[in-house]
Amino acid sequence: MPDLSHGDDAAAVNALRSAVMRLSRRLKHQRVDESLSPTEMSVLGTLARCGSATPGELARKEHVQPPSMTRIVALLEAKGLVRLEPHPEDRRQKVVTQTETAEAMLEESRRKRNAWLAGLTEHLDEDEWARLRAAAPVLEKLAHL
Repeated sequence: MPDLSHGDDAAAVNALRSAVMRLSRRLKHQRVDESLSPTEMSVLGTLARCGSATPGELARKEHVQPPSMTRIVALLEAKGLVRLEPHPEDRRQKVVTQTETAEAMLEESRRKRNAWLAGLTEHLDEDEWARLRAAAPVLEKLAHL
């Protein structure tokens, strides 16, 4: 673990936080569908990565309260991006599944964001690009802790 009382470690953590936040904000502006909130896009991304889930499972994965997730799912369902199906073992619950429309929208969003990010990498030299490729799995790990 970094020693935040140590100048170099503290500076590195601060620079990483700042860079990730700025890059994330810029990536968010590359959205395909401006009618969806970042939270709605995040829920669709979670469904794409993890598959169908109950609203409660989605709430845990998205770190929101269950009533908030119920509202988000209702909005996504009204937009035709998810459907609710009966839970196979518990009739009291529903399972949220993304629709083909959502899959296509997410694919187009990924394509647009990847193209934008690839354009930025053109400003890197070979060594910087190699270090960034090596850092990608580490950043992915941090994003899922």
